[in-house]
Amino acid sequence: MKHQHIAFALRDGFDEIIDVRTPLEFAEDHIPGAINAPVLSNEERVIIGTMFKQATAHEATRLGAAMVARNIAHHLDTLFSDKPAHWKPLIYCWRGGKRSASMTTWFNLIGWKARQLEGGYKSYRRWALDNLETQPPAFSYFVLTGPTGTGKTRLLQALAAQGAQILDLEALARHRGSILGAVPLHPQPSQKAFDSALLEVLTTFDTGKPVFVEAESKRIGRITLPLSLLTRMHGSQCIRITAGLDERLAFLLQDYRNLFDDREQFKQRLALLTGLHSKAVIQRWHEMIDSDAREPLFRELIELHYDPAYARSSGGHFALLGAALCFEFRPGAADMRSQADALLRLLNVCPGDAV
Repeated sequence: MKHQHIAFALRDGFDEIIDVRTPLEFAEDHIPGAINAPVLSNEERVIIGTMFKQATAHEATRLGAAMVARNIAHHLDTLFSDKPAHWKPLIYCWRGGKRSASMTTWFNLIGWKARQLEGGYKSYRRWALDNLETQPPAFSYFVLTGPTGTGKTRLLQALAAQGAQILDLEALARHRGSILGAVPLHPQPSQKAFDSALLEVLTTFDTGKPVFVEAESKRIGRITLPLSLLTRMHGSQCIRITAGLDERLAFLLQDYRNLFDDREQFKQRLALLTGLHSKAVIQRWHEMIDSDAREPLFRELIELHYDPAYARSSGGHFALLGAALCFEFRPGAADMRSQADALLRLLNVCPGDAV
């Protein structure tokens, strides 16, 4: 099967995509929609790899074959025990080698119409990298700009509720983009997994309709955005989102309240700003954390850090920022969908046409 069709395999007549790599390999990244049925466990793969280096290839292959056979038998008794006779799975491993070949052979002996993905995950990854260059520029974007606390992510979600196409990069990266942006209990995906998730979203979009996206820097936490997407965003029409200082403050106090659950970690994050702010300022912020002075702390973070940082970074990247449409948003209000509707109408994008 040619790799340009991999992302659409489930729609091209396959009932299931099966990744037979180890759980660790699968966790790093996999074809969207695939299930993991490893023919070697994490530990078994290490054992076989070590044997290939320290013993003979024959012994390593013999032991590996025994492990693979046992694991396939286990999957047949459990994961695949209820599959019908006409079931047609697509199977892949790292590079279309022995691991996927073994399962494909057994499945076909049973009578299932199993197929092995030529080139395996490596073929899919090449497809992904190629499409990360060509897919993002195919769309027109409205870029939401504005300082921290104006509720750009909430506006994106409200636009989605009204039927607009949105690209929520922070959700895909599981990070809110600033020094305080880590999402509790949700570690960031690998770069490869982010790339796959981004492509999966892009394949659902209609190129004839606009995509709303929040302005981002090159990196969101430890995730790097594709250059093709950044370049397209930097040349796109901007919408400057504004909100009153008190409303921004109330929003941040609500949205970042979890930071006070681990105050020492909160202080460690702020300490990373020492190169931008004096030690005396950082120490004062630490004392505010200790005394639970939440509102004064976030007011200073807005006025001394976030707003100056936004002023420094935004103008040099977005070519059309000077001509941006200004839109006042109330991120704490209950009528976010009506606000999103108002923005769509300002842009002459009717909600019914946005989907």
